[in-house]
Amino acid sequence: MPKPSQEAFRFIDLFAGIGGMRLAFEKAHGQCVFSSEWDKYSQLTYAANFGEVPHGDITQIDESDIPKFDVLLAGFPCQPFSTIGKREGFSHPTQGTLFHDVERIMRHHRNQAFLLENVAGLKSHDGGRTLDVIESTLTDLKYKYDYRVLDAADFGVPQHRSRIYIVGFKSRKGGRTEFDWPSGNGKLKPIGPFIETGITNHSISKHLQDVYLFKKDDGRPQLVDATTDQPVKTLVASYHKIQRLTGTFVKDGETGVRLLTANECKAIMGFPKKFKLPVSRTQMYRQMGNSVAVPVVSVLAKWIAGELQ
Repeated sequence: MPKPSQEAFRFIDLFAGIGGMRLAFEKAHGQCVFSSEWDKYSQLTYAANFGEVPHGDITQIDESDIPKFDVLLAGFPCQPFSTIGKREGFSHPTQGTLFHDVERIMRHHRNQAFLLENVAGLKSHDGGRTLDVIESTLTDLKYKYDYRVLDAADFGVPQHRSRIYIVGFKSRKGGRTEFDWPSGNGKLKPIGPFIETGITNHSISKHLQDVYLFKKDDGRPQLVDATTDQPVKTLVASYHKIQRLTGTFVKDGETGVRLLTANECKAIMGFPKKFKLPVSRTQMYRQMGNSVAVPVVSVLAKWIAGELQ
């Protein structure tokens, strides 16, 4: 992908996936100085688009070996602190979880700002204890922070995708502070204009349609075509498993119903059409379903970059 024309700040890309956050922050004139992603297939896609292979397992990387940076980005996995801590006998509440690596890196570098992304269910995960630990940790690190659940559909993405975003800035006191969050335009973008036609080799068999997908007349799964005037449901990493309750499929192909194409998935997630996906279709679905909606992060990146100046 093209590099930013001017570099205003430095950032690191943790749990980088295929680089959705990086795309957004480079657009805001940030320079990526370090990335980490352990999945080998995601590393392939990342390298194909950014010209570098991310470092591997972040738990094995010393924080002092990470270059100086201004903004930390992390779409970290959601893990129950209380359960792991109790089982492993950890005295520190985050130890044994991947958020602990985010914490130790920020404690060492004292970076100016951060953006954390997670599923909306983080708010209620483990009875709310997971978010409580994150909040107390950020306060202890002396960051003023705030979080909000945003739906990608409000930011020009043809997909309903609610995610929690936690933004923070270095402060003397730290603690939860109400931020003036950027908002989307509220205009829903339909999937119809992005649907391709005459696609082959993506079809769902008539047998599977009869015995599973349409075994009940309950309006599921969601079926779309070039005339659909609404966004699709959330694209999930297990999309290739063809789930009738959560899936969105296209009225097209040899059997009349097919899976989404790579270009349609890129449109759904707000990736540029030229973004390369040099992996199998199954891995492509996993990578897209695990990624971020780039236009949402782009708005947040522009906001965060403005606060750094």
